[in-house]
Amino acid sequence: MDSDEPPPPPPPPPPLPANDDRAARAELVRKGFRINYMNMRDASTGQVLWEHHDWDCISEETEAHIPRAILSCPQVSREINFSSQEQMSSLRLVQTIHFNGQHLEEWQFSFGFVIPNSTNTWQQTIEAADADQMIPAELLSGNTLIDTTFFDGDVPIASQRIRIWYV
Repeated sequence: MDSDEPPPPPPPPPPLPANDDRAARAELVRKGFRINYMNMRDASTGQVLWEHHDWDCISEETEAHIPRAILSCPQVSREINFSSQEQMSSLRLVQTIHFNGQHLEEWQFSFGFVIPNSTNTWQQTIEAADADQMIPAELLSGNTLIDTTFFDGDVPIASQRIRIWYV
């Protein structure tokens, strides 16, 4: 080898493992996801019983003060308005309800494909338990936590715990 020759270039870095690509993609989706507002209505009348704007998706736990009248509705319609800067192939929502620290039930909802740079409205209907199976508002209030996690497929993109107060 001649001393005037430059050293050979270093080998290219190895490609990122698929997990790193997936983590970077998940972070982009997380940063671009925002809940604009949520409301809950009596599904039979359409009357808005609770509405919240400027949703804080960053704090680990927040509170919702919901009229106790919602507990007497046979069905509640929930509307979530959200924006996403990134495409999502399979947006879904899982909510785990805890009462006095004990798992009570779990709800799963599927939205599906999300167009990039879009704002969407997602409505779900939630069926109430029979009246004789309902826990009174006085006991539920402050003792109910809802762990809410949004996923794109199996990748969590936003998660929050909501303490419910019935007023």
